[in-house]
Amino acid sequence: MAKQHIQSKFSLWIQAARPKTLPAALAPVIVGSAAAFRDGGFRPFTALICLACAVTLQVAVNFANDYFDAKNKIDSGERLGPVRVTQSGLIPPESVKRAIIWSLVLTTLFFACLVNSGGVVVLFIGVASILSALAYSGGPFPLASHGLGEIFVFIFFGLVAVCGTYFIQTGQLNLFIVTAAIPPGLLISAIMVVNNLRDRETDRKAGKNTLAVILGKRATIVLYIVLIGASYSVSIMMVAGNSTVSAMIFLPWLTLPHGWKLIREIRENEGRDLNETLAKTAKFSLVFSLLFAVGIIWTGT
Repeated sequence: MAKQHIQSKFSLWIQAARPKTLPAALAPVIVGSAAAFRDGGFRPFTALICLACAVTLQVAVNFANDYFDAKNKIDSGERLGPVRVTQSGLIPPESVKRAIIWSLVLTTLFFACLVNSGGVVVLFIGVASILSALAYSGGPFPLASHGLGEIFVFIFFGLVAVCGTYFIQTGQLNLFIVTAAIPPGLLISAIMVVNNLRDRETDRKAGKNTLAVILGKRATIVLYIVLIGASYSVSIMMVAGNSTVSAMIFLPWLTLPHGWKLIREIRENEGRDLNETLAKTAKFSLVFSLLFAVGIIWTGT
C-alpha cells in the first residue's frame, strides 16, 4: 500500500513537470552543440551541463506556471488541458512552491558549473533566465498574462539556449549560430501557441491576456502556420548567406509531411483535441531540431 502511495505521488510530480514539453529544453541544446561540433569546439561534459540547465529551467517554469495560475485563479474546473496539480488539490500549493525553489536551486548550481567556462556572460544569462522563469507566470507583471509568453519562449528557449550552448563550448558567437537558433525558437513558440489556443476561452474569462486571447482564434492559427513555415525557410537563408553551407542543411525538410499534417490539425481541432496537437508539435520540434543538427554537423565535414 505504501509502495502504491509513493508511486502515485511520483506520477503526480511527473505530471506536474509536464514531460511532453521537455523537447523544448532538449532541442536548442542539441542544435547549439551540433554547431560547436561543426566548428571544432564540442565539449561533451559541458554540453550535458547545458542540457541539465535547460531541463531544470523548463521544469521550474512548468511548476511555477502550475502554482501561479492556481494562486491567481486562472486555472479552473473548465480548463481543457491536462489536470493541474495545484488547482485540483492533488499536490498542496506549498509543496509545489518548494519544488519551484529546488528546481531553480538545481538550475543555479548547473549555471555555476558553466560560469568557469563562459565567464560573466554565463552568469548574466543564468540570472536573466531564472528571473524570467519566475516572471513568466508570477510577479506583478506575469509575461504569460500580457501576450509575451511566445516572445519569452523564443528568446530564452531559442536564441539564448542555442547561442549560449555554443558560446560556452567555443567562446565565440557568429551569424551562423544566431541564424541556427531561429528554428528551435520558432518551433518551441509554436508549442506555446497551441497551448494558448486551447485555453483561449478560459484564459479570457480569468483575465489572462495571452497572445491567443489578444489575436483571436483565426489569427492565432495563422501565427502557428507562420512559425512552422518560417522554420523551414531558415535553411534557405543559411545557404543563400553562406557559400560554405551544404545542401544537407535542408535535412529538416524531410519533416514537411508531418508539418503539413500539424497545420491541418490545428485548423480542424478544437478544445481537448488540441492536447494531442500540442504533444505532436513538441515531438515535431525535437525531430526537426535533430535533423537540423545533423545538417549543421554535415556542413562542417
